[in-house]
Amino acid sequence: MDSHNLKGKVVTGVFWNVVQLLINRSFDFAIKLILARLLFPNQFGIVGMATVFTSFVQVFNDLGIGAALVQRKEEQLKEVHYHTSFWTGVIWSVAIYLIIFFAVAPLAAVFYKEPVLRSIIPVLSIGVLSSPINLVHNAQLTKQMNFKKLAFISNVSTIFSGTLALVLAYLGYGIWALVFNSVATFIVAMPLYFKATGWFPKFMWDKQAFQDIFGFGVYTTGTNLFNNLIQKIDYLLIGKLLSASALGTYTLAFVLTDTFRSQLMNIMNKVMYPVYGKKQDDSLSLKRYYLNVVKYNSIVIYPIMVFLVVLGEPFINNFFGTKWHDTILPLQILALSVMVHMMVNSHGSLIRGLGRPKLEMNMQLFKALFLYVPLISLGIYKFGIIGAAYAYLVNKALEVIIAQYFLKKLLNISFGELLSSLKAPLVASIVAYLISYALYNAHIHFVLCGFGLMISYAGVIWLFMKSELNLQIQQFKNRNKKQVAI
Repeated sequence: MDSHNLKGKVVTGVFWNVVQLLINRSFDFAIKLILARLLFPNQFGIVGMATVFTSFVQVFNDLGIGAALVQRKEEQLKEVHYHTSFWTGVIWSVAIYLIIFFAVAPLAAVFYKEPVLRSIIPVLSIGVLSSPINLVHNAQLTKQMNFKKLAFISNVSTIFSGTLALVLAYLGYGIWALVFNSVATFIVAMPLYFKATGWFPKFMWDKQAFQDIFGFGVYTTGTNLFNNLIQKIDYLLIGKLLSASALGTYTLAFVLTDTFRSQLMNIMNKVMYPVYGKKQDDSLSLKRYYLNVVKYNSIVIYPIMVFLVVLGEPFINNFFGTKWHDTILPLQILALSVMVHMMVNSHGSLIRGLGRPKLEMNMQLFKALFLYVPLISLGIYKFGIIGAAYAYLVNKALEVIIAQYFLKKLLNISFGELLSSLKAPLVASIVAYLISYALYNAHIHFVLCGFGLMISYAGVIWLFMKSELNLQIQQFKNRNKKQVAI
């Protein structure tokens, strides 16, 4: 694939994934808004407790198969690799689900002293059984960079599951509305994946194909395990040391900040991971692609986080109600942590795309054991959910230092180059912060302050990047014209 064609696929992929992000996040946000009004912090907290335990087991579910299929070059993949991956996943997922049903659910109920977890966890984990079906199809569409179909599948399943959750909440099912919101997404996606790819498994399994895939995937699985430890250690300790209500309060703050950041990262990494794999021998192109990913991700995320920092208090009180008041300060702190994290938000995908999954796993192991676990534990023990949020902010700052060291070593990306790529969103964020803060202190309604923030932010971005943005828009239009003509 030539560079021009690859760039076109990247631009198109970003477009469809942004569409997916806007629909998914907007709808999901509306669902969370309504559910937060109908339910209470302790109900969110109980589901959070269940998620902590199930997520650690589910990390092992795909064995890194999807990532391995995407990373390998076309000439290294045969049909048997896909069929072997599928049947390996089916057998493994059934075993994982049995472990969840008979061991994890009872253990979680005892650990948190919440008997209802025995019933919630097996239902919440039904998605485990659909994973091998979804992951092979997803890998095929990702490898083809067919993000239009992926966006369609994601949006349809999100809308269906969200609607189901609302119906259940209005009918008085409480916690189960949140549980089925997660489960329905996987189930709806399955037939859509089959239709999108036209691929159906055959009874084929090859030992060499398994070794090819598993040899790469085992490190990816290790990375995912340590990633999960980093992401869930605060949930685990808050639920154990504090209360379900405190965990629910913290969960909402996390949903509105880092969850949104992770969704965008997943989307951009999904687009760029196959690109990194294709360009793994071209360090200059990789460096350029990476810095652009960091820049454009930050452009999208920064104004949302600035809004939460400046206007988080009126936003929570007006949209979610005073019962969620304790969410405000953690929300503002976590929003700052997201802005820090954006500085190195795609480095893991880049390192994996370079064919260095072991390095990525070792980095995550170090961060989990020596940064996240001790700092989060100390923060929660001393200051509760506020301490957890501050510890998360410190961890993200340290993570930037670690990631930057390896980016310099692998691709000669200096910290100065990183800051230069972020100049526009950083300056725009400062201007937007000052304007929105002044408006709010002048007793302007917070919604109008939000509009002022977005307008000022967009204006500064346009001043810094007018020619670059015009070029990107024109290239996208030209590509669409060619596709229509074909």
